[in-house]
Amino acid sequence: ICDAVKKSGADLGIIFDTDVDRAGCVGGDGEPINRNRLIALASYIALKGSKGGTVVTDSVTSDGLKEYIENDLGGVHFRYKRGYKNVIEKAVELNAQGVDCPLAIETSGHAALRENYFLDDGAYLVTKIVIELARGTDIEEVIKPLQLPKEELEIRLKINADDFRSVGERVIAELTAYATEKSDYTIVPDNYEGVRISTKDGWFLLRLSVHDPVIPINFESNVSGGIKNTVAQLLPFLERFNELDLFEAYSV
Repeated sequence: ICDAVKKSGADLGIIFDTDVDRAGCVGGDGEPINRNRLIALASYIALKGSKGGTVVTDSVTSDGLKEYIENDLGGVHFRYKRGYKNVIEKAVELNAQGVDCPLAIETSGHAALRENYFLDDGAYLVTKIVIELARGTDIEEVIKPLQLPKEELEIRLKINADDFRSVGERVIAELTAYATEKSDYTIVPDNYEGVRISTKDGWFLLRLSVHDPVIPINFESNVSGGIKNTVAQLLPFLERFNELDLFEAYSV
C-alpha cells in the first residue's frame, strides 16, 4: 500500500484487517501511519472536541506518544493493559467515573471512539481521518511533533513449566526487586501490566501473556544499538530462571 500511494500520488492509503475492526493508513508521503503514529493522529482527532480529555492505550506505547498527547495536544495519556477489550473497558469505566475519555486505542490498530459507542470499528476511525483530509488538514504535519524511537523490538520467551503463570509472576516480582537495586533502572509508576522500566537509552516492558506460556518483552531505544545493550544487561537476570527459553534473547 505504501508503494501504491507513491506510484499513484494519492493523498492517503487505507488498509483494514479482514473484519475491519482494525485499520491503518499511509500518508501522502508514502510512510505508514500505524502503531504510535496512528494513535497520535486518532488522539488529535478525538481531543479536538474534548480538550484535556483522556486517551486510553495499551501498555506498549512509546514515551514519545505520552509526551505528544500531554504536551502537544493538552490531553492525558492513560497507559493500560494489552488487549483491545481491556483498553475499551477501561475507557468506559473512566467515563462512568466522570473522566472525559473520548478514545480507547491499541497499537495493533483497534480503535474505539466514545461518539461511536466505543465500538472497535476501523472503518469509523478511517472515515474520521478522511474527513480531516477533506477539511484541508495536513495529517503528516499534525503528527510531526511525535518523537519516535530509533529502535523497537519484541521478543517472546517461552516458559517451560506446567504452572507457567506462577513462574511468570515470580519473574515479574524478582525483576521489580532487581530494578530497585540498579541505579540505571527506573520503574515506571503508571503501569498496569508486568513491569515497565526506563533505562538510559529508552525503556522495556516485561509482562506475562494472558493465555500462553510466554513472557513477552517489548523494548524501545532512542539510540542505535541501545536495545542490544539493554538485552545484554538484562540477560544475567533472566538466566536465573531455568524455566525460561532464552533463544530469542540470545539472538538479539
